[in-house]
Amino acid sequence: MRKFKIAMALLAGSIGFSTAADARVMIQNKGSDTLVNVAQAWAEEYQKVEPKVAVAVTGGGSGTGIAALVNGTVDIANASRSIKAKELKLAKKRGIEPMEHIVGYDALAVYVHKNNPMKSISLAKLAEIYGEDGQISKWTQLGLEVPGCKSQKMVLVSRQNNSGTYAYFRKAVLGKKRDYKLGTRDMHGSKDVVDLVEHTPCAIGYSGLAYATPHVKMACINKAEGEKCTDPSVATASDRSYPIARPLFMYTNGEPTGATKKYLDWIMTDEAQCIILKKGYAPARAVTCN
Repeated sequence: MRKFKIAMALLAGSIGFSTAADARVMIQNKGSDTLVNVAQAWAEEYQKVEPKVAVAVTGGGSGTGIAALVNGTVDIANASRSIKAKELKLAKKRGIEPMEHIVGYDALAVYVHKNNPMKSISLAKLAEIYGEDGQISKWTQLGLEVPGCKSQKMVLVSRQNNSGTYAYFRKAVLGKKRDYKLGTRDMHGSKDVVDLVEHTPCAIGYSGLAYATPHVKMACINKAEGEKCTDPSVATASDRSYPIARPLFMYTNGEPTGATKKYLDWIMTDEAQCIILKKGYAPARAVTCN
C-alpha cells in the first residue's frame, strides 16, 4: 500500500508538471536582421509581462521570414521591406493572408570609414556607385582622397539578396529597374556591413541606423544635387525627412488572435516602443519614455 501511494504521488506530480508545461505558449518569430536585436529585446521583456509565453526569435533576412510565414512555420515574420507581389500571390495560393503591422521606422544609413573625408552624397551619386553600369568607382571621382586607400578604388559593401535592406536600398536608390553592380561584397547581417566598413578605408556600405558605432561615419544624404542634405537620425526617420527612411514591419497570417494578438498589442505600448527607441530606431508612434 505504501508503494502504491508513493507511485500515485509521483504520477500526480508528473501530471501536474505536464499540465504546467502544456500551458506554456510559444510564438515563432523570424526574419529581418535589421529588426532581430529589437525583436530579441521585446521577447525577453515580454516574458516578464507574460511568463507563460515564450517568443522564439531568429534572423535570416526579410525574405526568409516572409517565406516562413507563407509556408506556415512562423506566427510572425519580421521585415524591413514590404511584402512583394509574388510573395503575396504565393501566400494566397497557399491559403495565407499576410497582414502588415508597422512596428517602427529606420533610417538606412550610408557608412564610410572614419577617416573618409566625405560628408554628404546625393541619391544620384549613390546610384552611380552601386548601380549596374554606374560610372563612379573611385573616391577621386567625387573629388576625395581617402587616407589609407592606396588605389582610391571603392569597396562596395552590400547585403545578400534575401535581405529587406538590400531590396529597400535597391528600390529607393537604384530604382526598380536597375540592378546592383557585380563585385559588391554581400554580407549576411547588418552588423557585418558596419564591421567591414570600419576596417576597410576604401569601403562604403549601407545598413540600419541602429548599427552605427563611433568607429565609422554616416553620410548626410541629398535627395538631389544642390539640395540641403539630411542626416540619418531617429528624428528624421520618424518624420521621414531622411531620403532613405523606411518602415519596419511584422507580418501575421490574417488578423492576429490569442497570444500573438496580445504580443503585438503590447509591442505598440509605450513600454515596448521605448525599447525600439533605445535600440536606435524610431518608434511607430509618439511615446513617453522614462
